[in-house]
Amino acid sequence: MEELYKNFKISINPELYLKDPESSDLGKKIIGEGILLIDEVGFEKFTFKKLGIRIASNESSIYRYFENKHKFLVYITNWYWGWKEFQLTLSTYGISKSYDKLIEGIKVITQPVVEDMRFEHINEVALNNIIINESSKSYLTINVDEENQHGHFLLYKRLVKRISEMINAVDADYNFPFSLATTIVNDSLNQHFICKHFSSITDCSSKVSPGMYFENMVANLLNFQDGK
Repeated sequence: MEELYKNFKISINPELYLKDPESSDLGKKIIGEGILLIDEVGFEKFTFKKLGIRIASNESSIYRYFENKHKFLVYITNWYWGWKEFQLTLSTYGISKSYDKLIEGIKVITQPVVEDMRFEHINEVALNNIIINESSKSYLTINVDEENQHGHFLLYKRLVKRISEMINAVDADYNFPFSLATTIVNDSLNQHFICKHFSSITDCSSKVSPGMYFENMVANLLNFQDGK
């Protein structure tokens, strides 16, 4: 397991960057400070000019890594989903019962995020805020189909597929494993957002987490045996 930690690297589609930001200290600084800046000002007000001032570097140096801020957003959302998949792998490793594995997977997807010290240049809490508040802007665009064909959302789709496989393992007769998996992944973000901003229209609260809601959902939707 220690070797897995040591050698782990999230592989991002190279079409999303001009130069791999993980290949240099400046690139890592662009990613880390860019995440913090978007978390502070929002994606609409985020610019490479502001980021350049923040990191005391020319705006042009950021353009050597990323073509535009849209690809920057898609890059960091990909990193997040790759990181979640890594957490999912670690958390479910060695769990033999399918239902227990699915419940653990739901916890990984829905639980509050804490900083992961293995990635010192990335504040995962700030990134999680961005995923909740801004990630839909990475795909609600006119070019989404073309970008999808180029694999820009591969890590997100792969995570959904992993959850759907866990659902299938619990109940092979359930007809909507992908739809349920997508609901768990997407709506967990939505529940966090609604709980913070529209608390009167959700049952989630400081005492009822989104994870509890989705665990209840799968318990009522899926047919499973105690031995699974």
